[in-house]
Amino acid sequence: MNTSSAPDLSAFWMPFTANRHFKHHPHLVAGGQGAYYTLQDGRKVFDCLSGLWCAPLGHGRAEIVSAVSAQLSTLDFAPTFQVGHPNAFELASRIARWAPQGMNRVFFANSGSEAVDSALKIAIAYHQARGDARRVRIIGRERAYHGVGIGGISAGGIAVNRRTFGALAAPFVDHLPHTLDPQHMGFSRGQPAWGAHLADALERLVALHDASTIAAVIVEPMQGSTGVIVPPLGYLERLREICTRHGILLIFDEVITGFGRLGANFAAQRLGVTPDMIVFAKAVTNGTIPLGGVIVAQGIHDALMHGPEQMIELFHGYTYSGHPVACAAGLATLEVMEREGLIERARLLEPVLEQEVHALRDAPHVVDIRNIGLAAAIDLAPRADAPGARARAAFESGIDAGLLLRFTGDTLAVAPPFISTEAQIREMFASLREVLRRVS
Repeated sequence: MNTSSAPDLSAFWMPFTANRHFKHHPHLVAGGQGAYYTLQDGRKVFDCLSGLWCAPLGHGRAEIVSAVSAQLSTLDFAPTFQVGHPNAFELASRIARWAPQGMNRVFFANSGSEAVDSALKIAIAYHQARGDARRVRIIGRERAYHGVGIGGISAGGIAVNRRTFGALAAPFVDHLPHTLDPQHMGFSRGQPAWGAHLADALERLVALHDASTIAAVIVEPMQGSTGVIVPPLGYLERLREICTRHGILLIFDEVITGFGRLGANFAAQRLGVTPDMIVFAKAVTNGTIPLGGVIVAQGIHDALMHGPEQMIELFHGYTYSGHPVACAAGLATLEVMEREGLIERARLLEPVLEQEVHALRDAPHVVDIRNIGLAAAIDLAPRADAPGARARAAFESGIDAGLLLRFTGDTLAVAPPFISTEAQIREMFASLREVLRRVS
């Protein structure tokens, strides 16, 4: 690939991007190795968010490259409608072994968005199979991001999505309040002590709609895209208890937290709460090939295994469900994680990240900091009449300082690769302090 000439930027309509701004001020990535990207102009930048929360092993992993190359030369594609291939079954079994006990059935999709919609469909189908056809309502949460499918947007709580695409949203949806309250949990380290009672809002929704109409509650154990909102102590436990008592399924969207981000295989294990389904994507292939899916408790799966054996039990799936090349990348990724003990490494790096990010409390413009696992968020005071401008300025300045940051509104998020060294994490925050000093 020629990295010296500038490509024509006009044709590509970029996702979640201010296209006009970018095309006047482009930042083009030409390569990646380890914890660093190389820009087209030759500068190296530290990957502060592991791609988009999806590359915890860093970039250019030879094991994944080799596995993908070998798979392409052996079996580049095979459907999983009415036939199968070994990689899909092997990866599903490996994921089931990583999951909480009893969660041992895996349905593959191609992204977090597709996986969320699959989980919602499975929830509805489960209740129908048990004779509870009235259970069609989904309960999401404010500020939640569950991808960009119609189901995910409906259950999600990102205001701009709901304003723009609300006409397409599913009709039987309601939302819990989010759990972020800086007055009571500002500058929290790990799970805040305040806020478990916020889960009681689910009881109010049950009273409003009647439990017999509610199919599932879907939440991110840690809300990542909206700014690393950490669940209060006891909050998820309370949601689990209410759901169990009323026969409501509990779905954890672990697209961000799955496969080690919180220092455990899944956030469910770190936080000690077992849902009925876990949605995953991103890190399962280290971001190399798109792959997502749903881990399902066996009882939910078995409830659909009825009727004539030759009939399809769940009328749902995708052309690329369990794609052989994606599965090869997934198997290689999990093998590297296990062999190198990278999830344990993420847990060991957590106190380093916590110490360094909270040291920014006195940095210019910082109004709150939150962290859990190998993830943190820094809220910046917005500029008057220009929300989001300060964080964007920090993003632009960060590139000059050797950092590729992630910003949403006026929140900066960091989630470095698990392969990062302590020195790299400390250097990241030292550089970020200088960035904040420069941003007027």
